[in-house]
Amino acid sequence: MTSPTSITLTGAPTPSGLAFAVTRNEEARSAAEREEILANPGFGNYFTDHMVDLCWSVKGGWHRPRVSPYGPIQLEPSAAVLHYAQEIFEGLKAYRHEDGSIWTFRPEANAARMQRSAYRLALPQLPVEYFIDSLKQLIALDGDWVPSAPETSLYLRPFMFAKEAFLGVRPANKVAYYLIASPAGAYFSGGVNPVSIWLSDHWSRAGKGGTGAAKTGGNYASSLLPQAEAAEHGCAQVLFLDSVEGKYLEELGGMNVVLVYKDGTLVTPESDSILEGITLESVLQLARDRGHTVEQRKVTIDEWRVGVESGDIVEVFACGTAAVITPIGELKSDTFTVGDITAPPGELTMALRQELTDIQYGRVRDRHNWMVRLDG
Repeated sequence: MTSPTSITLTGAPTPSGLAFAVTRNEEARSAAEREEILANPGFGNYFTDHMVDLCWSVKGGWHRPRVSPYGPIQLEPSAAVLHYAQEIFEGLKAYRHEDGSIWTFRPEANAARMQRSAYRLALPQLPVEYFIDSLKQLIALDGDWVPSAPETSLYLRPFMFAKEAFLGVRPANKVAYYLIASPAGAYFSGGVNPVSIWLSDHWSRAGKGGTGAAKTGGNYASSLLPQAEAAEHGCAQVLFLDSVEGKYLEELGGMNVVLVYKDGTLVTPESDSILEGITLESVLQLARDRGHTVEQRKVTIDEWRVGVESGDIVEVFACGTAAVITPIGELKSDTFTVGDITAPPGELTMALRQELTDIQYGRVRDRHNWMVRLDG
């Protein structure tokens, strides 16, 4: 919460031209309190001391950039987002390198994807330079929240929503962009182990021509019931099929899926209902660098099942920002189970995961120039 004695300072314009008004949180956690949290943060349980926001309106465009103490957002009960779900978000991480510097991974790709999501949800497109500026502004105050333990990071959550107070089905004339951050512990604290996946043959994540390719909250809300069903069957995630024919792979509740064939080819589903994965794109590039053939095409559920049973498919993994790469050991449904949950993770799966995380944490050369420094 903001203390009455907080002082707001307006900094010099950033390279993007924005001059952020900065209000420091006079009730920020102490170093000891912060270190206690960072020792075991989990995921999404704690938040840093500050947040960033920008306003947008039809008349004024993007304006009032500011950094302020983390705290409640005040909205009218008639705010459009509460009634018409005009909302999008992104997710990326800040990593502490061995020399203490703070970096993030391909933020321009997240910014561009947020623009595509905004277009689909009839929201204004935040300029890429504003997006990256917001990350740097938050790290300038909350950089000490970036942990240094292995496999840990600071998760960055930019989001945008319609805040105009009105009831009516039309794009909102007033919109807010925010950025908050949450320290994240190691996703696989006990080592990377294969998981079981439940096949949803009744529910769909998104429909043809819908919002599946946008990163909007409604897509995740629609996955919650199938995800609960997956948990009831002892599975960590749910796999969705297309909503038209019900036979083509799409994605998991929050991750993309990749099949590895015995000839070294990597295949991932292609559909206009799938969210374009930045981790997926990066992993596929690293595979190409190793000389592997990569295919993005329609894939049926029978191709997965028969391929694993015949030995033609030798590895399957999921990938996304949170876990990076997760090996899939078993696919279960009401009618079949395929795979072996007791088998070790695939060799290529683990090699790609190691290479990508080595790049993110600065342990190997970043030959694709994917990393962007946020501090200093």
